[in-house]
Amino acid sequence: MISSFLVNNLWVLLCGLLVFVMTIAVGFLEVGELGEDLSFSLLKTVYFTGIAVVVMGVVGFNTAFAPTWHGILGNPGYRPGLLLGAFSTSSVNPMQDTWWSVGSNDGLVAGVYFLFETAFAAVTLALVGVVFLRKVKFAAIAIYSVVYFTILWNLPAAWIWNPSGWLAKMGMVDFAGGLVVHAAAGAAGLGVLVQVWLEERRRGTAGAPAPPIRISPGWLTLGILLLWVGWFGFNPGSVLQFNDEAVIVVLTTFLAAAVAMVSLSATTYVATRQPPDLLVAVNGILMGLIVITPLAGFVSPGSAIVLGVLSGPVFWLGERLFARLKWIADPVGLFPGHLLGGIFGVTMIAFFAQSAFAAPSGATSLPNGLLFGGGLAAVHQLGVEEFGIVVVVLTVFVLSFATAGAIARALGGITEAPARAAAD
Repeated sequence: MISSFLVNNLWVLLCGLLVFVMTIAVGFLEVGELGEDLSFSLLKTVYFTGIAVVVMGVVGFNTAFAPTWHGILGNPGYRPGLLLGAFSTSSVNPMQDTWWSVGSNDGLVAGVYFLFETAFAAVTLALVGVVFLRKVKFAAIAIYSVVYFTILWNLPAAWIWNPSGWLAKMGMVDFAGGLVVHAAAGAAGLGVLVQVWLEERRRGTAGAPAPPIRISPGWLTLGILLLWVGWFGFNPGSVLQFNDEAVIVVLTTFLAAAVAMVSLSATTYVATRQPPDLLVAVNGILMGLIVITPLAGFVSPGSAIVLGVLSGPVFWLGERLFARLKWIADPVGLFPGHLLGGIFGVTMIAFFAQSAFAAPSGATSLPNGLLFGGGLAAVHQLGVEEFGIVVVVLTVFVLSFATAGAIARALGGITEAPARAAAD
């Protein structure tokens, strides 16, 4: 009989591989929406994937997931240490080396957990990268990536997903990354765009129109298909065990996405009297997936349906709100989707969570939400979640802007000259 230990590790390993697919799929989605040259759009995501593996392997995994210093940042020297132990033979049997925070009789080995979380880091930067478009120098993108996988992605992960993190000790939860991945990606992207805007303003080109939407139906459909399938690893894999709750998370994830597609289509039709198109369907699916991500392991399938219904109007309103900011070039929807959707989903934890679902996902102390009789405990949880949102979004924004500014000083700007960008 196969042990649950081996089953769990195989499950998370396969889910991690699905999440890796999502990083490249973001490139397909960009091509499908903007009709950009295929080589450049995918070049970013290919390099994001490779740089993530290298940097997370050297130091990033430990700064996020090793026991932390005062709840802030993981110890880079914790076993297996830098370079995942490098040439050490102290652990010649990786299947016996369970990672401290998920190590039990049914826990995960360090290598499997590394692969899974590195895939999350890679896809998060791919989301940030949709605002780079053709404006940011490739050298700047590469340098930013190294900093991102060392500090920018790692701080929120260390604070919330690491059990020794200071926000985790306060009781904050974020099941699969509504804040750690999506909202933080939006905050990081906003930090980069501020630097882009400053450079464009100095050249007198600030406020230039965003790249037009040029739908390529085949690439757009392929992108959303790979993302939707990849989310099978993203959310159900975050249970970190193959148990009954993992199956529930499959249901909550897919229900929220499908219902959100219908919800945004209906919202668009009611507001504009125009029939929905492929882009509306894709944005609806993505918004549903984003909103359910921080809650998927804490809620029932019924709650997932309600959250899917709410996702459509939230995206529609957010898209129009961010469209008023003329200096923001965000044709792929990082801010109304990932930033706003991530914040909304994390906020909904305090309303829709049910402890019967949360406990098998590892959140044993999460109370029922306000809609399920949580009372004062749920109010307190709401306060913790909102505090965490503010701290993480502000921190990531400031650090991202500072990183982009430092790179700009080193390279003489992070943006390409208009003539060269147009030539590309």
